[in-house]
Amino acid sequence: MNNHLRILQKFWKNKKVFITGHTGFKGSWLTIFFHILGAKVYGYSLRPEKDSLYNFAKIKQIVRKSYIGDIRNYKKLKASITKSSPNFLIHMAAQPLVRDSYDFPKYTYEVNTLGTLNILDILNEIKFLKSSLIITTDKVYKNNETKKHFTESDELGGFDPYSSSKACAELMCQSYSSILAKNNISCVTARSGNVIGGGDFALNRIIPDFFRAIKNKKKLVLRYPNAIRPWQHVIEPLFGYILLLMLISKKNKNFYGAWNFGPNKGNNVKVKKIVSLLNSQLSQPIQIKEKNMKKKFYKESILLKLNSNKARTTLGWKPKFNILKTIKLISDWQNHFLKNKNEILNLCKKQIINYISEY
Repeated sequence: MNNHLRILQKFWKNKKVFITGHTGFKGSWLTIFFHILGAKVYGYSLRPEKDSLYNFAKIKQIVRKSYIGDIRNYKKLKASITKSSPNFLIHMAAQPLVRDSYDFPKYTYEVNTLGTLNILDILNEIKFLKSSLIITTDKVYKNNETKKHFTESDELGGFDPYSSSKACAELMCQSYSSILAKNNISCVTARSGNVIGGGDFALNRIIPDFFRAIKNKKKLVLRYPNAIRPWQHVIEPLFGYILLLMLISKKNKNFYGAWNFGPNKGNNVKVKKIVSLLNSQLSQPIQIKEKNMKKKFYKESILLKLNSNKARTTLGWKPKFNILKTIKLISDWQNHFLKNKNEILNLCKKQIINYISEY
């Protein structure tokens, strides 16, 4: 067994971890990660979509208790956390799509902002849960489309409702930190890049859209082909979240503030580059159709980069996968998925364990 994996398992064995949004793409991967480490996972989330990593990997079988509920339901959420009595909490439940935030702005704010408020107030009320992590996004920054890499101290903003709602959540966490500190409760936030990986089936995301285009034998429509994003495999930031929780639980003081978990500079590439790399894995590349969005109401940032020096120097965390390795892992996952859906859980476990072994 890898020594690093052994150290992680020694810390996390039988620790109780409560994850909101555990049925989602990132939440499913994180649940598998903690299962490998021997933690007892409790989840609170909406019912998973029929086509989801949660269902295909049969993640329900490895969760100690799964509560199906809306993050806006304060009473049910509090009862679920209290009954689980966890050592750690990770809040991931969200409306995660920029495009959907334009179509459903009120719902987006209610889930992403008021849902986070529910978590913060529950932490303040129950008091026994001392280590918590709120997941936001790299899109919380006020983005003027410059070439700078955003640091945690940069100004927050957000043009679209999704980005704005997450920035609001960050501000609430900042305000609550002094309140929670009175009871020695640590509550930090994490901002990762554009997370990609096997098992994402969401609409209006480049990776699942690509594989749907193959399945449906249609052209792939690119809304912003020249947009530059900090692409990273889903395992990378999740490992950072785990290291961060370990750090704050070992310190005899209150922790707060934001942490960036972004990829290496070489992973900051255009959307059309990602498609090109995916196409290179195919014997017959799919056709592309670029869609002019300049006159549309919907607006997304064109350039976005993160500075993760804080996580590198304090946690010893650093991204390991370059963009070629990331795309290769996704293609391998998809190929296995098409051949044998019953092996998806083991495939995810294998990719996680291999990642840890490289540290």
